[in-house]
Amino acid sequence: MNTEELIHRLARGALPVRRLPHPFVRTAVWFLLSLTFMGAMVFVVGLRQDLSVRIREPRFMIELAAAVLTGMMAGAAAFCSTCPGRPLWERLAPFPFLALWLAFIGEGCQREIALSGIRALHLNLDISCVWKIAAASAAPAVLIFVMVRRGAPIAPHLTTGLSALAATSLSAAAMLLVHRQESAIMVLVWQFGSVIALSAFAALFGRRLLYWRTAELTALENDTISHC
Repeated sequence: MNTEELIHRLARGALPVRRLPHPFVRTAVWFLLSLTFMGAMVFVVGLRQDLSVRIREPRFMIELAAAVLTGMMAGAAAFCSTCPGRPLWERLAPFPFLALWLAFIGEGCQREIALSGIRALHLNLDISCVWKIAAASAAPAVLIFVMVRRGAPIAPHLTTGLSALAATSLSAAAMLLVHRQESAIMVLVWQFGSVIALSAFAALFGRRLLYWRTAELTALENDTISHC
């Protein structure tokens, strides 16, 4: 089959498609729906008892804002990564906020070590934090995966990792509102660490979660297109 014949057969068998909304529009829809879900979850679980004190601390508010902005920008980067031709720098959008989040947690860790010495490095085993973040991020994660699958998965591992980062960052922000942390080191290991670990783990399955829908050449030769 020569190129011109292939083009003609594709043109005859191609179905009309509707253009997807702008990536930022899809980001806004996902972000608002995810915030609504997180707000409902926080309402059901209840706010932490010391929240009225913590919200007066600039470091806590910056950590909270950095987590939310990491989630929002990771969502935007995930949607942009499924649009061929968009600038590559858009995929790096969440990382400055992720770095800011890590920097303020690190500053808290440094302060605790300066005050308590080596005792500050003692960690309580809190595996449940991983499961709490994973469970709380399930709905936003499913939603963003359904939405990004409608685009072109040209970088499936990156898109999957960014999508998971978006969902888990919002989940970690919700945990800051409902779960009282014993120390900044605990937050670094069990909350921030869970976000990074879950995002990296999800990225490994990028090609299974996101894949191209292709038409087989045998179907083209028979003038039929498979749409499964």
